[in-house]
Amino acid sequence: MYKEIIEKKKSDMDKSVERYVNDIGQLRTGRASVSILDSISVDYYGARTPLKQVASITVPEPRTIVISPWDKGSLAGIEKAIRESQLNLNPNNDGQIIRINIPALTEERRKDLVKILNQKTEDAKISIRKHREDVWDEIQKVEKEGLMGEDDKFIGKEKLQEVVDEYNKKIEEIRIKKEGEILTI
Repeated sequence: MYKEIIEKKKSDMDKSVERYVNDIGQLRTGRASVSILDSISVDYYGARTPLKQVASITVPEPRTIVISPWDKGSLAGIEKAIRESQLNLNPNNDGQIIRINIPALTEERRKDLVKILNQKTEDAKISIRKHREDVWDEIQKVEKEGLMGEDDKFIGKEKLQEVVDEYNKKIEEIRIKKEGEILTI
């Protein structure tokens, strides 16, 4: 019985890890990456549209992002959206494409990014803990209803903790990799 309860919550835990990966993907590492532009929406014919739906985004060089809009009339809107974002990027519009040069990060900025990364990591782990509490509450409820024995309840608690440890390990591995990207010159 506890196995089904844990399995149902695994998809929520997967979503928490996925959200974490998306959140930290937007942290600038000093290297060009299309994922840093994922949060940018462009005013496209009166509607807020994700940048990746109005343009092709490529990384031809390690510190350069090139944005080729499918409609050249949207160049100004794309440029404005990037300038107004909190990414501190300076887009160059040549009338055909937008080129973004990613400056090297200062040591101070790298340390700030690691702090932000650690906060996002902690938020992801808190999310996993909340899922653990939900599962544990459900296991206890099922046991009180007489649908599960006390031994199964405690076995379920151990199995639940193993699953939580597995997800926390996954989050930590992702954090270590991202921190390496941020701190590497």
